[in-house]
Amino acid sequence: MPVKFQGVIPPIPTILHKEGKLDEKGMGALIDFLIESKVDGLFFLGSGGEFSQMPIELRKEVAAFAIRYVNGRVPVLIGTGTPSTLDTLELSHHAKNAGADGIVVINPYYWTLTEENLFKHFADIAEAIDLPILLYNFPGLTGQDLTPEFVLRLVKAYPNIVGIKETVESVGHTREMIYTVKAFKEDFAVFSGYDDHFLNTLSLGGDGSIPLTASFVPEFSVGIYQAFKKGDYKKAIELHRKLAPTLSLYKLDSPFVNVAKEAIALRGIDISTDVLAPARPLNEEKKAQIKGFLEQLLDKSAVLVK
Repeated sequence: MPVKFQGVIPPIPTILHKEGKLDEKGMGALIDFLIESKVDGLFFLGSGGEFSQMPIELRKEVAAFAIRYVNGRVPVLIGTGTPSTLDTLELSHHAKNAGADGIVVINPYYWTLTEENLFKHFADIAEAIDLPILLYNFPGLTGQDLTPEFVLRLVKAYPNIVGIKETVESVGHTREMIYTVKAFKEDFAVFSGYDDHFLNTLSLGGDGSIPLTASFVPEFSVGIYQAFKKGDYKKAIELHRKLAPTLSLYKLDSPFVNVAKEAIALRGIDISTDVLAPARPLNEEKKAQIKGFLEQLLDKSAVLVK
């Protein structure tokens, strides 16, 4: 029976040693923490996973380890997108052979493609890979939007394109994605990429969120989803109001994968906070800002490094 992707699926920061090698112990500790926090799936090698800075062989190593370590406890999505169709196909085949439940494919970045060339890129992958595919719409970084009409065209042609991560500023864009594509395919899954759009996405008929903050404060996003499912909208709104300010952490640095890793370490999870260049380690002042923010945000029962 095919996996249904829904709920809270955090994009997992890739835990690395200084020399850019996978830290399996730290990665495992983070995976266990998130599964114990009742997330609905895990997404490896997204933006927060530093995929864009990685050589292909490291991406394969991360994917294989993650799938093996999760061991079927929750669904696993692997990001396989690159600017190259050939490289994307290679990584997608690897993810399937390693046992991924699905892949997430961002559109090629750097070049702005004609609509036909963009369509053919996704078509080549959908035709070659017998796995559920989620599209990843992040026009702020790719420079090219996946419009609802374009996505509908893909979904009509390829039934294994089963959802999308909408990392877009406009709630109206997500609304139109839901109304346009779900009208044709009711079980097409629409996820918010920006954390503060999660509740809006659910209320419009969407399916969940793929929020980086869930890698270090999963209780907020998980709580919103569970409360919404139960019809406890008051609790969902309260948790949404707690979650929304966490986005200010993203402004501390760019790319902000270093911020997420420092926040994870501050939750008491034993990980390396090293990042791949051009990302850089945070200075002590910024680390102190993250700690102060989390201490204000979380109740006293939460684990924090003192």
